[in-house]
Amino acid sequence: MDARLALAAVAYEVNTAHIETPPVDWTRIGAPPAPAVLPPTTPPGPAPDATPVAALLHRASLRLRTDGWCAGTLTDEYGSLCSQGAIRKESGGDRNLEAQAMAVLLEAIRRRFGPHVESVPSFNDSWADGREPTRMLEQASVLADARGV
Repeated sequence: MDARLALAAVAYEVNTAHIETPPVDWTRIGAPPAPAVLPPTTPPGPAPDATPVAALLHRASLRLRTDGWCAGTLTDEYGSLCSQGAIRKESGGDRNLEAQAMAVLLEAIRRRFGPHVESVPSFNDSWADGREPTRMLEQASVLADARGV
């Protein structure tokens, strides 16, 4: 095998000897430019005339983005919140509004992931990071606004 590779290398040199190539100036070659870092985008909020539940769900998603997400507890020692904790904090103590928001959120979760999801806390705790729970709060906000809840 070594003899065949050596013969191929010689044949390549012979066949390409007539092609002139300028030497490469390695000092002019640099690293490609670094990609631009885009600022994190905030999802568009509900319309100014959004329903109370839609506005609550949107505020809860923003709260998760700013305060951080956690699993297994409503609030952890660093101030991070789970989905239910964010809704509770943003509801301002209105348990009826909180219950409506949790019902819409659970329906949005079941629409996307199926009827096997038992509850919002079990859905929240099944993730390693807060991207999907935050995204589901936004989708639930759109669903609540479309329903007029």
